[in-house]
Amino acid sequence: MKSTMSRVAVAVSVVATLGFTAACGGGGDEDADAKPTAAGSATAAGDAKDEQDAAGKPALTEAQLKEAALAQGDVKKYKISEMPADEMPAVPVPAEPAACQPLANMFYFTSDPQAKDRAGRRVTSVSDISATVMALALAAHEQSDAEKVMADLRKATESCDGYEQVGNKYTGVEVLTAPKQGDEAVSYKLKGDIEGAKIPMSFTVVRSGSTLIAFSSMNMLDADKAEVPAEILDAQVKKVEKVAG
Repeated sequence: MKSTMSRVAVAVSVVATLGFTAACGGGGDEDADAKPTAAGSATAAGDAKDEQDAAGKPALTEAQLKEAALAQGDVKKYKISEMPADEMPAVPVPAEPAACQPLANMFYFTSDPQAKDRAGRRVTSVSDISATVMALALAAHEQSDAEKVMADLRKATESCDGYEQVGNKYTGVEVLTAPKQGDEAVSYKLKGDIEGAKIPMSFTVVRSGSTLIAFSSMNMLDADKAEVPAEILDAQVKKVEKVAG
């Protein structure tokens, strides 16, 4: 048990040290002051709706993201806390090869295009014997940008075998069956060689309208358990959908 717990402590320590800090008008006649006709108002409203439908759902605000993010008590048997800002760099952290950059971005919950706002959470089991360390982040985008991030991520999972980022190596990229959540989802796993520790990891990213919901999970003891529990994923997606309307 002591060996097990020491390895869990290493995993938690690795996660804690992976934070990366980057970082006019004119005059007119009386007709100009006339109120628009009902037909004109209807046409304008219709045009606005068509534009909104084409653009998709608007990006959630910072306040909405905070409201939508899981909080302590939302999911039984799990402790949920706010993720420190330094664990979510403001800009993507470069990785090589470039084809793997979308995967490397998701490690820090960044993206290209960048999100308008983000909210991150740490998730741990209340069980003392759990060696799984999880994190999640909500990212507010314009819907077209969110769709691009998903497309790039999906392409990277199919073309990238491994990459290096800030001195750490990640290998064995493998596509997993994505959950049937939101509008689309991508899941994959890999193994990180971080400061000498070999850590199996899995990632799942769900797009719900214009919001990206990203999950990461790592387990130093059992690669098969390096996954996001269904109850965490379900609860977070439902909460985002409720806030987004």
